[in-house]
Amino acid sequence: MTAFRNFENRDPVPSLPQAAVRPKWSVMIPVYNSARFLASTLQSVLAQAPDPAHMQIEVVDDCSSDDPQKVVNEIGGRRVGFFRQPQNLGHIGNFHTCLSRAQGELVHLLHGDDAVRPEFYELLGRGFDADPRVGAAFCRTVFMDAHGQELSIEPAMESVSGRLENAVIRLALEQRIMTPSIAVRRAVYEELGGFDRRLKCSEDWEMWIRIASRFPVWYEPQALALYRMHPQSNTGRHIRNAADMAYTRMAIDIFKSYLPSELADDVAASARRTYSQSALETGRRLLSSGDWAGCLAQMSEAFHLDPSLKTIGRMLWLVAKQGGEIVRPN
Repeated sequence: MTAFRNFENRDPVPSLPQAAVRPKWSVMIPVYNSARFLASTLQSVLAQAPDPAHMQIEVVDDCSSDDPQKVVNEIGGRRVGFFRQPQNLGHIGNFHTCLSRAQGELVHLLHGDDAVRPEFYELLGRGFDADPRVGAAFCRTVFMDAHGQELSIEPAMESVSGRLENAVIRLALEQRIMTPSIAVRRAVYEELGGFDRRLKCSEDWEMWIRIASRFPVWYEPQALALYRMHPQSNTGRHIRNAADMAYTRMAIDIFKSYLPSELADDVAASARRTYSQSALETGRRLLSSGDWAGCLAQMSEAFHLDPSLKTIGRMLWLVAKQGGEIVRPN
């Protein structure tokens, strides 16, 4: 497997002084023009936060044009720290600042438009406490819209909490971890480095596979994280030109080298087929709203992900369906 000390495409996360007095948790909240959602994010954390000695809470603003500091002052007061970038770095750069500024043993990156449910920190913390070898712990995700209405819940991978067996393979087959649903030991980031700068989407998926290839991962089946889906989110901004799928394809190519060599080709091929179908489904939704350009972009990426006759058949069905001409292939 690939050595992870090569930081050519990711920045190293600096270690903290050994003698430093550290909280157990660092809840680092990267924001960019999402102040309208930030109050609910902060409230969800503060409702279950221990004292500052045990949990650092800090908002890291990527030079927003709205006013997240006003929300921090109103909701968090002096309990929540605030750091503003001197210039916009993009979300990967802002994530790295979050990791570098985190003082806790466990780091939770919580987007400023997402939230957590009660007991998130208690239950994920139990996973780390139960096994000091665990590098990360995650739970199921609730997907919600811009108004906070629940859309769906991630299917359970296991019925009880515990170490996720065969985690690297299971997580590589399909993205099952949304960023607000996972916490990671800071020492793991120190060893493996930050998020890959080549990826504008799916950088989180690559990171979780990188971690799972080296460390045990704990799973909590309760749905304790809330992930907001809206057009201004990072993924939402990349859908119409299919950049979301292009970066998904790139992430699979990158993390393939992290997988056991005897399984890597089959797992990567399966993941590519899964997201080829996902691209076609996104294309269908775009087409139903009259967005032919977006549909064609997604179809193109579907073929790049899985250049097979089956994909071509599905593409033809998708186009013909608009006129109701043929029956969908199996």
